[in-house]
Amino acid sequence: MDKNWTTIETLRQTRHDWLNRIQIIKGNLELNRIDRVKGIIDEIIIETQNEARLSSLNLPKFSELLLTSNWSNSTFHSEFEIIDVFAGSTELDELMSRWTYDYFKVLEKNLDPFGENVLAVSMCKKEISDMRCSFHLQGRFIDQSAVVEFLQKSLTAEQSVEMRLCNEDELFFKMDIKF
Repeated sequence: MDKNWTTIETLRQTRHDWLNRIQIIKGNLELNRIDRVKGIIDEIIIETQNEARLSSLNLPKFSELLLTSNWSNSTFHSEFEIIDVFAGSTELDELMSRWTYDYFKVLEKNLDPFGENVLAVSMCKKEISDMRCSFHLQGRFIDQSAVVEFLQKSLTAEQSVEMRLCNEDELFFKMDIKF
């Protein structure tokens, strides 16, 4: 997460990701698992559409953070869904990139690195000047209370959090942001 990616490093990582996907498709074709191949291709299409929507939000720092988070993140895998495309702003980009970066750091420290930890982020337009992000983490915590404490102490006046689920292996909350 702390890495500033050069163009060459970005292209190298992207090429690596695509080669992995092609090898998975090839392996399933060799096993004659055509339905699984179709499913993988459908997943790639959905993921690519979400990446395009994310890139259209005028939130370049936040978008880069989400798009590259799986490249340098060792304790959890992240995925995202953009439900509504809306016009972001420099202020919203700064707020969301800074807060999300800090949240990812807290997760890195407080999730079991040997667990299967997945963070799903979804974004939608709530009202004319409001955005809602949902963060759903499933995994094994080392210290869940540190993550919850971060949520309680890290918010700005523009942010509010509604905790939906919090147990030993799952944390789900919705964050509303005024911009």
